[in-house]
Amino acid sequence: MDSPGGISTTDLCDRHEAALSDGRLQVAPPPWIALGAVARFAGPCVTLRVPDDNSLVRTTLEEPGDGRVLVVDGGASLRCALLGGNLGKLAERNRWSGVVVNGCVRDADELDACAVGIRALHLMPRRSEKRGLGERDAVLAFAGLTVRPGDWIYADRDGWLVARQALQD
Repeated sequence: MDSPGGISTTDLCDRHEAALSDGRLQVAPPPWIALGAVARFAGPCVTLRVPDDNSLVRTTLEEPGDGRVLVVDGGASLRCALLGGNLGKLAERNRWSGVVVNGCVRDADELDACAVGIRALHLMPRRSEKRGLGERDAVLAFAGLTVRPGDWIYADRDGWLVARQALQD
């Protein structure tokens, strides 16, 4: 799903400088890789904290996305991928707008074919463990950002943002 009105992250930053100053709008610092067939996406987020285990990622993506964005804090781990082609297809089928992974993903070509936007730190071919570990609806703190359940995520080719509420054009 494109962000409302096709607004870009640069336009949102320019129009909401006060929110940038007081922390209601945050900009994710580089580097993040962009995957998926959807370059621009936005929506309220669901948050997960997972330790090298994507069981909860699958369980969450099995739910109707309704245009939401899944934000997964994998602790910036480089040990394994938390999202791959099968989960990308699941996100697409269940109408998730996007997935942001503070960690690795795999199956880059398969993810690029999915009608969902994806941001991640790196690619890694190794799959995660399946131990059923993780926490949903957690307040996440990574990369200098704080992401709360229900915050709005806006992403395009220039980067991605976290907003406390939906932003007006």
